Amino acid sequence: MNRPYNFSAGPAAMPDEVLAQAAAEMLGWHGSGMGVMEMSHRGKEFGQIYQEAEADLRELLAVPANFKLLFMQGGGLAENAIVPLNLSRGETVDFVVTGSWSQKSAQEAARYCTAHEAANTRADGHTSLPDPSTWQLSERSAYVHVCSNETINGVEYPELPDLKTLGCVAPLVIDFSSHVASRPVDWSRVGLAFGGAQKNLGPAGLTLVAVREDLLERALPICPSAFNYKTVADNGSMYNTPPTYAIYMAGLVFKWLKQQGGMVAIEARNIAKAKLLYDCIDASKLYVNRVQKNCRSRMNVPFYLKDAQGHLLLDAEHPLNSAFLAGAKAAGLLQLKGHKSVGGMRASIYNAIPLEGVQALVTFMQAFEARHA
Repeated sequence: MNRPYNFSAGPAAMPDEVLAQAAAEMLGWHGSGMGVMEMSHRGKEFGQIYQEAEADLRELLAVPANFKLLFMQGGGLAENAIVPLNLSRGETVDFVVTGSWSQKSAQEAARYCTAHEAANTRADGHTSLPDPSTWQLSERSAYVHVCSNETINGVEYPELPDLKTLGCVAPLVIDFSSHVASRPVDWSRVGLAFGGAQKNLGPAGLTLVAVREDLLERALPICPSAFNYKTVADNGSMYNTPPTYAIYMAGLVFKWLKQQGGMVAIEARNIAKAKLLYDCIDASKLYVNRVQKNCRSRMNVPFYLKDAQGHLLLDAEHPLNSAFLAGAKAAGLLQLKGHKSVGGMRASIYNAIPLEGVQALVTFMQAFEARHA
């Protein structure tokens, strides 16, 4: 299958093999006479799909037995409300704000609890990570929230913070939407992790939550029953009708990831892809990435073009930006326009983007620079 390379930040590229299998099974799954979209979520056919998806994901991410895996709806944005409804107890929650998504998380949580900013990198345009030793954590925090990879700003934690070394006993909550399944997770440092599926796991509509069992019974009385983690866990994510087709598609992605060699192999591939693209940017006189090198995202690579005076071209309608995007599209390189809030360009190089896709992008970028330097 020869398709353009899709660098969208989400909904994002899916593996060709997964799409081909889904197409082949569209009208009938494994002789059942039904497509997956037509199945009852309580039938034995979908029960098999769900059980395999959960088992494969637990194996892939090495999720400990004392964590519940929940397949929910609403995306990461809804979890910004659902998490404090379940864990805050209406008290104080600490937020480390390192970009647009952690800022949204803090703002939404403030509806249900006291949202305290333990750190904020707005002063440098969210291009760095504050050292955990500088965080101003509350004495009694219900939990500490970080976005471990900022999709828009391109900042990623190279390793998760260890709250115990800071003398903090609160659980760590991570929004790992845009780099889930791109590298192993140190679950010993995590109380809860959540992420929308539409970047690395599957199509939009499914949200993954991995929550430690001891955190399941803290929900506020106003928490809707369909969003209460204890209720969802007790009903095997079937309290209400789950996003069945999205779960099926994610299950196919999990099997594909296992076939690629699992998290160790996937991480090595992602390191190679990111290095290739960042090396191209760093060696260029036309492109620039503003994120500090010690926290650059492997998944989301924002960059800007510069004019002859070295000024960043923030305006999406600037002729050079327009020429870059038009040329990239003609070369089969799609969805490279940066987020509207920050401008510039962004290449999201999730698991489904092969090394060849990044090589094609780098080749185009170098040729474009040679023509427009």
